[in-house]
Amino acid sequence: MPELPDVEMFTRLVRRHCLGQVIERVVVADPGMLEGVAAAALRRRLTHATVRAARRHGKHLFIEVEPLGALVLHFGTNGSLELLARDAADPDYLRLALSFRAGGRLAYINPRRLGGIGWTSSPQEFIAEAEVGPDALDPKFDFASFSHILGERKRDIKSVLMDQALMAGIGNLYSDEILFQAALHPDRRSNELDERERKRLFDAVKKVLKRAVESGAGSEHGIERLPRGFLLPERHRGGHCPRCGGPLATLKRGARTSYFCPRCQKELGR
Repeated sequence: MPELPDVEMFTRLVRRHCLGQVIERVVVADPGMLEGVAAAALRRRLTHATVRAARRHGKHLFIEVEPLGALVLHFGTNGSLELLARDAADPDYLRLALSFRAGGRLAYINPRRLGGIGWTSSPQEFIAEAEVGPDALDPKFDFASFSHILGERKRDIKSVLMDQALMAGIGNLYSDEILFQAALHPDRRSNELDERERKRLFDAVKKVLKRAVESGAGSEHGIERLPRGFLLPERHRGGHCPRCGGPLATLKRGARTSYFCPRCQKELGR
């Protein structure tokens, strides 16, 4: 599933190639993926508009256009953005395409049709109305804010990290990496963590996400670019801990599987 590092890469793709571009044509290939806006209205708002900015909040990408507002993209479990030549064939699972006057197309691709395409007059209002928590890499999201979120919640710490209403951007894979770097078992309860453990976890959140962005590593592609000592390249059946060399273990919670090292991430009291 695309997580914060993936969406940051998509954001940078738009900034690098699309800022200042005038949208000449809008193809809504799958109206069923639209949320809160009709296809005709979206085409009307985007056609002849100029791309002015791209910003990310958690797993949402906002492509701001002048003069109206912002296109909102959420990538679900395996969505992506690609820049295509004007005459390139449509890729499989194309859901939305923006063609630019100067050439080239920006394609939103989503095989499983999870996620969505929307419109907002204000990204800030969208975030507030959707009740999305603070972005995990926002400089304003400091240790005091993080510690307050952990609070006295009796939930396992992995589910707290992944709760987009509490903090935005972390999913199943990167929560495993964060917990590994913090040497915390995924079943530890949030309210069990002492001050030192909370600080270690907070530092791991910032370190892991920043390193992934700097390395160009996402949740499905580029994992091999992560530095030595990271768990994700070994996060597979038969994988071994990059720290102690022991075999990784798994936990199943609902539809999600956690990978961890039972030696380096001990349960409380063991």
